[in-house]
Amino acid sequence: MSHTNLTVYGAPWCSDCKRAKKFLGEQRVHYEWVDVEQNAEGLALVERANQGKRIIPTIVFDDGSMLVEPSNAELAAKLGLQTRARLSYYDLIIVGGGPTGLTTALYAAREGLDVLVIEKSGLGGQVGVTERLENFPGFPEGIAGGEFADRLTLQARRFGVELLQAQEVTGLRMEAESRYVTTADGNEYGARAVLIATGSTYRRLGVPGEDELIGAGVHFCATCDGPFYKEQPVAVIGGGNSAAEESLFLTRFASAVTILVRGEAMTASRIAVDKVAASPKIDVLYNTEVRALHGENKLSGVTVQNRVSGETRQMMPAGLFVFIGLLPNSGWLPAEIKRDPYGFVVTGPMLDTSLPGVYAAGDVRLGSTKQAAAAAGEGATAALMIREYLKGM
Repeated sequence: MSHTNLTVYGAPWCSDCKRAKKFLGEQRVHYEWVDVEQNAEGLALVERANQGKRIIPTIVFDDGSMLVEPSNAELAAKLGLQTRARLSYYDLIIVGGGPTGLTTALYAAREGLDVLVIEKSGLGGQVGVTERLENFPGFPEGIAGGEFADRLTLQARRFGVELLQAQEVTGLRMEAESRYVTTADGNEYGARAVLIATGSTYRRLGVPGEDELIGAGVHFCATCDGPFYKEQPVAVIGGGNSAAEESLFLTRFASAVTILVRGEAMTASRIAVDKVAASPKIDVLYNTEVRALHGENKLSGVTVQNRVSGETRQMMPAGLFVFIGLLPNSGWLPAEIKRDPYGFVVTGPMLDTSLPGVYAAGDVRLGSTKQAAAAAGEGATAALMIREYLKGM
């Protein structure tokens, strides 16, 4: 990547600024944020760069060059990301560049197949924005999520996998013995087989301050990040089984766990609710909704509101864990691919979908365990299943 440090000049209310910051975060590009409403020098720089106009975001790169109100495509080009494939036809196209997709890719490429991976965000998927992986086999001291993602990417490249970043797949169709994927820039690429490895997305709170603090006090995986909060108080948002079970897990590390439940009662199973009630470390607040998160580069406070009384107050947990559901990234798939009512892709024992030659693995698949090690394992399995399919073509 040609630029690794840059400064984003903008304001909290600016939607284009939020989009640019989200894009940079997904690509794991380090940047400094300057709020021009609070920083006179930053505002003066923006005005100088734009002939007296206050146009944001204005992004200054490490070589002194600038982009003003850039699109994601312009940012991708500036960062040196490959967004167009070199070939028009491959043996295998993998949609999704997380641990599942990259593992499948390197296994398939080692077999001599031409493999293309298309990832709409940053390579490595959600692992890349995880603070630290402590439970992945082979790393006894743990490993930073970003470093793990980089290693996976380098390994795939070593075997000749072609990788596209910041490119979204918008369609999939069959024609004779081929499958074709369409990307957001209007290009179409064909392959003998396709793997859907687009994962799932944690439901977000959608409150001010959330985007900036993900991975810096705001987390979506207690197994991954709970050990960072030994003898510190944490909060959990959610009322279902995941919230209950992850809260119980967090009691192994945290000094206290406060569960914030939006409704009047938890929706978790009776067994889980009873375990929560029996834990001396867990407190549950009902009818409670998060309104804002606070902190500069680290969570420092949470504004919550009682939905009955309307009263607001401040909480100061060291960490915040959000468990309000998962959304499979499957909305772009054609109707021929069977999904469950929640959108997770239904697969057979060979990880095959209802569309011949199209496979699914990882978090987007119904029945997956949503763990990085399992995702990599499914990726290896998918590669072997696809190899056998291609042999029979």
